[in-house]
This record gives sequence, C-alpha cells and structure tokens, in this order.
Amino acid sequence: MPITYQSTVVNASLEDVWNRISDFHDLSWAPEVISKCEKVGDSGGREVGAKRVLNDAFHETVTRVDAGAHILEYSIDDGPSPVSPGEVSNYLGVISLKPITMNDGPATFVEWSSAWDSDSEEAVGFCRGIYVALLNSLKASF
Repeated sequence: MPITYQSTVVNASLEDVWNRISDFHDLSWAPEVISKCEKVGDSGGREVGAKRVLNDAFHETVTRVDAGAHILEYSIDDGPSPVSPGEVSNYLGVISLKPITMNDGPATFVEWSSAWDSDSEEAVGFCRGIYVALLNSLKASF
C-alpha cells in the first residue's frame, strides 16, 4: 500500500487553520496550486458526502469530518494518471491539525497524508508534490 506523509507548522491558531482548511469547497487560499474548485451536489463543504472537482481533473468526496479532533478525510474517486481509477483504488487522504503552544503566539501542526491500493509507486511522488505545494500555500495564506 503506497503512502505519502507531509507536515508543516502554520503560524495561526488551530481554529483559524481549521476554518480555512475544513471547507472542502473553498481552496481560494491555494491559487498557485488549484485554479478551479467546482462544487458538485448539494452537500455543504464541511459535510460528509461533499464533492468537488479540482482543476477539471480530480473528483473527490469527503468521507469523514471530525471538527472536535480537527480531522478531514476524503477519497479521490477519479483523476488523471497516476491516480486514475485504473492505477489506484481506495484512495484516502487525511488532513489532521494539532495545536502548538509557542511563546511568540499560536501555531498549528498540520499533517496531510494519503494511502491507496496500487501495484505502482508512481502516485507517491505525484501526490507528495501536490500536498507539499498545498501546505506551502496554506502557510503563506496566514
């Protein structure tokens, strides 16, 4: 089972980071990475079942939202190679936030990981690059 794991520290409070990242339909904080985020269906962006299409290519669905634990999980249902349905299955992305107490102000530890079933490792570098860019954008948005 291939996996990716990325993390960063954002110099903002846990609640501020959660409010920004937990709306599945709003990636306006990452314009360098996501040029288009299209809402699909009637579910709100903070609800299980919320769907989106990113950059006219990645079809994703929220599978778990735990606001108390600050965890968001989602699947990639369709996408281009190397994350196409013919190459990967059971894709699960997880975003998890934890507070950090610092002397110079609040901060949040952000983890973004993913795992899937595949006989290929090609998606590892592809996904890692996207998630690193998204984490950098998140950091810069505060």
